[in-house]
Amino acid sequence: MEIRNLRLLIDVGVGKKVERWLHSRRYDIKCVRDIDARMPDKEILKIAVSDKRIVITMDKDFGELVYNSGLPHGGVLLLRLEDAKADEKIKVLERILEKYPDKLSDRFCVFKDGKLRSRK
Repeated sequence: MEIRNLRLLIDVGVGKKVERWLHSRRYDIKCVRDIDARMPDKEILKIAVSDKRIVITMDKDFGELVYNSGLPHGGVLLLRLEDAKADEKIKVLERILEKYPDKLSDRFCVFKDGKLRSRK
């Protein structure tokens, strides 16, 4: 899968600098802040499913919604990068998107402590 073909929905907490970086690299992105910065997580998942997008977030609540509530999703990438600056987030995302583009769609992925875990 060509990485630029990934369709991404970027949650507000990921940050504007990361959004600009993804846009500059010509990723197909939609940003939650441009739709409604206060959008509930359930609505974010609905948009992601209807638009066939992978949610990129730093919000652990998505695990609760996907696993405990069983809500459908098109893929979630949870970045566990507490207190990370934008440049660190960009570095991590660049590595994930280049190395694991085929492991993101329709999976719940968590990046923590330098490792990516992926579950169907």
